[in-house]
Amino acid sequence: MKRSSVLRSIVTVLIGTLTLGAVAAFAGDLPDVKKAGVLRHIGVPYANFVSGSGDGMDVEIIKLFAKQLGVKYEYVQSDFGTVVEDLIGKKVKVVGNDIQYGDTVPVKGDLIANGFTVLPWREKIVNFSAPTFPNQIWLVARADSPLKPIKSKNLEKDIALTRSLLKEKKVLAIPKTCLDPVINKLDATGAEVIIYEGNLNEVVPALVNKKAELTILDVPDALVGLEKWPGKIKIIGPTSGKQTMAVAFPKESPLLRDAFNDFLKKIRKDGTYDRILKKYYPTVVYYFPEFFKK
Repeated sequence: MKRSSVLRSIVTVLIGTLTLGAVAAFAGDLPDVKKAGVLRHIGVPYANFVSGSGDGMDVEIIKLFAKQLGVKYEYVQSDFGTVVEDLIGKKVKVVGNDIQYGDTVPVKGDLIANGFTVLPWREKIVNFSAPTFPNQIWLVARADSPLKPIKSKNLEKDIALTRSLLKEKKVLAIPKTCLDPVINKLDATGAEVIIYEGNLNEVVPALVNKKAELTILDVPDALVGLEKWPGKIKIIGPTSGKQTMAVAFPKESPLLRDAFNDFLKKIRKDGTYDRILKKYYPTVVYYFPEFFKK
């Protein structure tokens, strides 16, 4: 091969490599998304928000948002261990509610939407949209457990009573999620924490299969569990105050977040949101009626 041909081949490879690197590292605000012609939705298959098979509550909502922006929709699968770094382009270590940044990594998407709970440590590194779904952490037991559901109807009292039941009980938890044992202060309850190595979707079957006596679960996963394993589990009571879920955006994308908030307001007003909600979470309105008031 002639020297000139070899040089052309090397240059072509280098340009291709740089181009791929630029695409992988691309992150921008609303004008950049429109220029690129694609909205990249980072999601973790979880509950009924992201099925991993092309549907789910958040998938439908973000597809409609992309359509309103006039761009293509692209799904980028992640996991709870890396989902934030896939959005912000930095490795992150969480110590309680404190953040330690590590190496730079490729940015893979423009927003996170998969039933993503608003947590203090997350608020330090991403901007959240207006709330998209209510949440809370519940204590869940197998149906044959001797523990009885808490029924005081006073939230602070319910939380205290529920947490008092955890002493010396084996409880499943998952770090770096809303079920993180540190964030949920399980050590203060005297519980024997069992770190579950699987994903959130597997916690209920693990409980049913007696991997532990109890588990903490957030509302969406508990509702899905009650539906998928009828008669196998029961809700004991809340271990946290009320929370919300929302779509997460990079701090550098305020215009994209504002556009989504306008879109969310629109679909909540015209009934589109309610239609999607009833498809994936028909019973949640009974647990959080105040969230869904017009």
